[in-house]
Amino acid sequence: MTLTSKTSPATSPAPAASLAPSGGTNPVLKLVTRVLDWPMAGLQRLIGERRMPYVFLLPNLVFFGLFVFVPIAINFVYSVTGGPALFPSERPYVGAGQYSYLFDCGSYVDPNTCREDHFWRGVYNTLFFSFFQVVAMVGLSLLTAVVLNMKIRGRGFFRAVYFFPVLLSPVVVALIWKWILQRDGLLNAAIMGLGGDRTLFLAEPGWAMFWVIFVSVWAHMGFYTLILLAGLQAIPTDIYEAAEMDATPRWRVFWRLTLPLLWPNLIVVIVLSLIRAVQTFDEVFVLTGGGPGTSTLMVVQYIYETAFSNQVQNFGLAAAASVVLGIVLFALTLAQLAFTQRKSS
Repeated sequence: MTLTSKTSPATSPAPAASLAPSGGTNPVLKLVTRVLDWPMAGLQRLIGERRMPYVFLLPNLVFFGLFVFVPIAINFVYSVTGGPALFPSERPYVGAGQYSYLFDCGSYVDPNTCREDHFWRGVYNTLFFSFFQVVAMVGLSLLTAVVLNMKIRGRGFFRAVYFFPVLLSPVVVALIWKWILQRDGLLNAAIMGLGGDRTLFLAEPGWAMFWVIFVSVWAHMGFYTLILLAGLQAIPTDIYEAAEMDATPRWRVFWRLTLPLLWPNLIVVIVLSLIRAVQTFDEVFVLTGGGPGTSTLMVVQYIYETAFSNQVQNFGLAAAASVVLGIVLFALTLAQLAFTQRKSS
C-alpha cells in the first residue's frame, strides 16, 4: 500500500507515452506522427529507452562509415597490393612492398639516394613549408589579433577585411596571385615602372617557395586571427586595470599576463595550422604546379600525381604514401586532443 501511494503517474516512467503522437492541429503532421509512433514505440519496448538514442544516430553513423571508414579500408587494401589493375580483386598481394619501396633510401637526408626520390622531396618541401608557414601564420595572426583588440578607428571594418580571404576558394586565391606574380604580371609591371628589373617569381625555386608560403598565410590568417581575438576578449579586463594601477609597462603586461592566458588558444592555432600545412595541395598546385622542377612539390601533390596524372599510374604506391601521411595527421590530431584536454583540466 505504501509503495503504491508513493508512485505518482507524473513521475513514473512511461516509454510509450513519450512517443505519443503530437502533430498539433496540422492533420498531415498528425497522420505522420501516428504512423511513426507504432513502430518506434514497439522498437523502444524491444531494446529499451536507454538504447533509443543510438537508433537516431544510426543513419549518420552509416553515412559516416560509408564515406570515411570504407575509403580508408579500401586505401589500405590498395597499399598492400601491386600492379596496374584498378579493381582490388585483380591486384596481387605484395604485403609491405610498397612501404619498403617508399622508405628504401641510402640516406634519408639526401633524397637523391632514395628509390622514390620525388616522395622524399615532397616530404622535405612539406616540412620546410609547414615550419615557416606555421611560424609566420601564428606570429602575424597574434599581432593582428592584438591590434584588432585595441580601441582603434574602423575596428569592425578591419576585422572584416582580414577575414575576407578565408571566404575565397583556394583555387581563386591561387589564380589571383598567379595573375599578380607571373612574368608579365601586376607586380613585375610595378617594379619595371619604378625602374627595376623583371623578376621570375614563380620560375626561381627560392622565390616560388617564398610566394607559396606568403599566399597561404595571406589566405588563411583571418581564421586564426579570429580564434586568437576571441581568446583575447575572454581575458578579464580587471587584470589589465590592476596592472595599469601598478604602472606596469605594456610589454611586461603582454609577456606576463596576456601571453600565458592566451596560451590555450595559441596551442589550438598552432596544431590546426600545422595540420592544414601538412595537407596543403590546391593553392600550391594551381600557383606553381609543384615547380620549378620539384622545388614546391608537396606530399599530397605527389600522391595525386602518382595515382592519377602520371603516365604510369601506381595506385598502390600512392595509397601507401597516403597511409603514411594519414598516420602523421592522426598523431597531430592526438596532440591537439591532448592539449585540449589539458586546457579543460
